Amino acid sequence: MMYGLKRKGVNKSGAALGFLFAIVLSIASHAYLACLATFFFSSSRATKFRAHLKRKFEEDFQGGEGRRNWAQVICNAGMATQLALLYLLDCGYGERPIDFGQLYRSSWLGIAVMSAFACSNGDTWASELGTVLARGDPFLITNRKRVPRGTNGGVSFIGLVVSFLGGLAIGLSYYLTVRYTVDSKILELSPNQWPVIVFGGVAGLLGSIVDSIIGATLQYSGVDPRGKIVERPGKGVKHICGVRILDNHSVNLISSIITALLMPSVAMQFWNHF
Repeated sequence: MMYGLKRKGVNKSGAALGFLFAIVLSIASHAYLACLATFFFSSSRATKFRAHLKRKFEEDFQGGEGRRNWAQVICNAGMATQLALLYLLDCGYGERPIDFGQLYRSSWLGIAVMSAFACSNGDTWASELGTVLARGDPFLITNRKRVPRGTNGGVSFIGLVVSFLGGLAIGLSYYLTVRYTVDSKILELSPNQWPVIVFGGVAGLLGSIVDSIIGATLQYSGVDPRGKIVERPGKGVKHICGVRILDNHSVNLISSIITALLMPSVAMQFWNHF
């Protein structure tokens, strides 16, 4: 977090809360800490990628600085940290393999924590990379009509692909940590662990889709006379979609909660098919 503060990835409040979250996650499992680190570093880089282009169509864009405050830390890592606390209380500390047959509770919580981070990372990659890599305007996920770049709920093929890749990166970090921290004899008696990489990608894609659906309906999007996307009504603002109920932070938090609660059941259902 000190690195992020020096590189202007977070402000002081974000760094302080992020440090507390990192302590909880590291005590629970180094795999959880690896997911946090992967999310923080990769999403910070994604936010700063071609920042000058994003500034042209997003009114509130601050990606050149990319500073996350305490609210953003809660919305992106709060669900995972809460699940890590449950892991500590219910299962104790330490890394364990994913094995729904023998280690159901730790496996359920492990997939949930990983999926929460995969959701946040996938959505960040989609919004920060997809908007500048896609060639044309995105389409609104609820009605498939073309909308300006930066519109809440707007998706593109490249955006969906990078959301999957963002989740894949989280799953890979989880897998590598378990692979090199859990005793080899225990791993030999456990199911294959590599499917967690795939489910990380699925969580990233699912989280991005959930985020887009909520954003298109419960988050206001309009375009002002300058052609920039705004999140509140105003003079000269043309409404695009959504109602002003949630802000971007709330949408991110709700998406991570939904993804974290859904993915353990998905993983348990399909794990043995790999």
